[in-house]
Parts: sequence; structure tokens; C-alpha cells
Amino acid sequence: MIIHNTERTSLFIDGSSLYSASRGLGFDVDYRKMLDFFARRCHLLRAHYYAAILDTEEYSPIKPLTDWLSYNGYFLVTKTAREYTDQSGRRRIKGNMDIEIAVDMMEAAPRIDHAVLFTGDSDFRRVVEAVQRQGVRVTVVSSMRSSPPLIGDDLRRQADQFVDLADIADDITRRPAEPRPRQTPIRHPADQLSEPE
Repeated sequence: MIIHNTERTSLFIDGSSLYSASRGLGFDVDYRKMLDFFARRCHLLRAHYYAAILDTEEYSPIKPLTDWLSYNGYFLVTKTAREYTDQSGRRRIKGNMDIEIAVDMMEAAPRIDHAVLFTGDSDFRRVVEAVQRQGVRVTVVSSMRSSPPLIGDDLRRQADQFVDLADIADDITRRPAEPRPRQTPIRHPADQLSEPE
């Protein structure tokens, strides 16, 4: 990834897209390491994280993450996801954050040199082009290596730089748990007594 340490840079992270890409590649993102990775390489102005949250009484698995992000250096942008029933009677959730990301990128463009957009959605091609016309360099981070690939060709071609999430995984991934040394299983005394001699 080409990042210049003098560039005023902002991150625009489509939370659901990043989650899908990282899961497709088989790892979890360590958001503290991600922030450190960019802060060491550029003049990081802001890291935006976008998430649609279902507003119900039920426990939301994304809530602990969004709480942590908001207290640890991320600018959290959320909205309430809508629940609806489709024509076949299945329960669906709609929570698209495209407009919020596009508006924030356009508003930030006069104050930044580099936008790093974490998404693979080709719908962003037009906003990428618009901020490029204002002199902003745009890097898109997604994945070609996941199955299926999660980056649209139009967006990848429009970006100044495309970075496959797999290429920076070592810098932004939680460390795997240390393998435990293999030990002889501890057996219950009753099992030992019942064994034939």
C-alpha cells in the first residue's frame, strides 16, 4: 500500500463490507492495530466507521464493537436498520450506509489529500471520481481473493490504488491464539478403577 507520511488521510470504513471481506479471507480485524497501522504511515485525520444497527430489545452482536470503536479513536456513524418481510414471507434487514459514506467523503475532500475507502461496492465509483476531481487520492480496500471476490470492477478501476485486504492482513489482524502444548489427558479416578488389568 502506497501511503505518504505527509498526506492528510481519512478512513471511510463500510463496516458490513469489511466484515464480509475479512470473514471471506478467514480472519478477524483488530481495530486497534488497524488504527495504529495507518497512524504510523500518514497524518491520519479521522477514521470513520459506518454501521446500521437493528433497533430491537434483542441483544445485538455489533453493539460491543461499536461501543468500543466510539471510545477508541473511531468516528462512529450509525443508523437504525429497518426490518421488513419480503414477498416470500422471509424476514429481511435493510441497513445501507452508502449515502452517509458518500456525503462524508464529499465533505472531507477539501481538507484531505488521501481517502482510504473500505468497501467493494461499485456504487461508490461515482463518489470516488467526484473526490478525485477535487485532488484527493483514493485507495480502495476490499478483496479479490475471497470467494466470491468482493470488489466491483468499476470501483477497482476508478480507484487510484486498489489494495487487497489479504495483503495487509498481517498488519491489522488479531494474533491467533498460541497453540497449547499437547498434554496427556487427565483421567478421572473412576475411569482408572474400571479398566481391566
